[in-house]
Amino acid sequence: MGRIIHSYKKSVYFCARKKRFGVLVQTPKRLGLNAETFLNFMPVYMSCKLRMLVCLLLLCASFPFRAQQVRDSIQFSLVTCAPGNEIYALFGHTAIRYQNFSRRVDLVFNYGMFSFDTPHFVYRFVKGETDYKLGIAPYPYFEAEYALRGSSVWQQVLNLTEAEKLRLLALLEENYLPENRVYRYNYFYDNCTTRARDQIERCVRGKVVYPEGHPGKTFRSIVHEFTAGSPWDGMGIDFCLGAEADKPIDNRSQMFSPFYMKDFAARAYIENEDGTRRPLVVREEKIVDVEPDVEPAFPVTPMMAAVVFLALNVLVGWLQCKRRRIYWGWDLWLYAVQGLAGCIVAFLFFVSSHPTVGSNWLLILFNPIPLFYLPVMVFRDLKRKKDAYHLANCVYLTLFMALFLLLPQKFNLTVLPLALGLLVNAVSHVLVYKKRE
Repeated sequence: MGRIIHSYKKSVYFCARKKRFGVLVQTPKRLGLNAETFLNFMPVYMSCKLRMLVCLLLLCASFPFRAQQVRDSIQFSLVTCAPGNEIYALFGHTAIRYQNFSRRVDLVFNYGMFSFDTPHFVYRFVKGETDYKLGIAPYPYFEAEYALRGSSVWQQVLNLTEAEKLRLLALLEENYLPENRVYRYNYFYDNCTTRARDQIERCVRGKVVYPEGHPGKTFRSIVHEFTAGSPWDGMGIDFCLGAEADKPIDNRSQMFSPFYMKDFAARAYIENEDGTRRPLVVREEKIVDVEPDVEPAFPVTPMMAAVVFLALNVLVGWLQCKRRRIYWGWDLWLYAVQGLAGCIVAFLFFVSSHPTVGSNWLLILFNPIPLFYLPVMVFRDLKRKKDAYHLANCVYLTLFMALFLLLPQKFNLTVLPLALGLLVNAVSHVLVYKKRE
């Protein structure tokens, strides 16, 4: 009997009895032995020319299969990481995973790299001049980092053509060049999530169509969703954001949040140049499944602290009225803190390039004026002289609280007891002046 050794378009026929080879013209459906295995059992006396001919036939037959294998071995995925406990990790994270199975390459392209060791990092962050950069890490390191942090990771495999995969790889490699990898970070409009989305859109032949955005969403409302378990962080961000953060935003603006981007990507489709459609995501899977590492919350909430602040002002005001004297030490602490907070809000309002901070109506309550006027205030307290500042402050704070709900900005509720505490202090000064007359 003879044995047929399959190649791509022809079969090499070996006859054991006559010890010779023949070629059968046919098209088998499956690939047979490779060249190395085949040569192992070839007779030693086979001529060199015939050996070379057989090798050439097998090499040509296997080439189309190997080329197809290389093309199909590339996979890109949109990776979304669960939030962490640090303030910069409260909203989660987005990256792009690149896998080349034939070359055993598994990398993560991460647009969220930054360093606290950067000179003047805090000042530059407040001013809105923080630079982030694109980093590349082996996937096992990336996975281990988030697993240790207690953050689960989801992977959405992208439905890209071969040309689109190669285009995306070229874009990411171009972005990683030293002159391109650093970019000016923008909290809402240019972050790790929007950068990943933009590169995916650039590689597509056609356009990516996303579903409609969630109605009524604003930058502030999305921030509140992810800071619900960190009230102090939420209050700090609230105090910095202005009225612009309360305007409704469309689906594209909502994608600044990693998990909103994940949701939109799952329901998006690619509209090809010929008008046909295909889903953007082939499948979604959870590739890191860990229990979240929840740190115990600080026992005192911002509202509790604000109520204590109000109670202290009521107590000090009552003592001042009863004894007909002003406690200048309390004024020194109170208006110094108010003025310093006002300096931060004013800096963000007038200097910072962060989005939405230049429309902050909280500047009415927290501004540097009390800090600048503080030396005059303490001097008049010590001299037991009237100070018209407190009467003006009474009118000013009363108007602010009366218009609280009418202003085009949603304030954190802790603002109310804080403003009321300042008003109580101002009223106590006016009452002491009247009792002295």
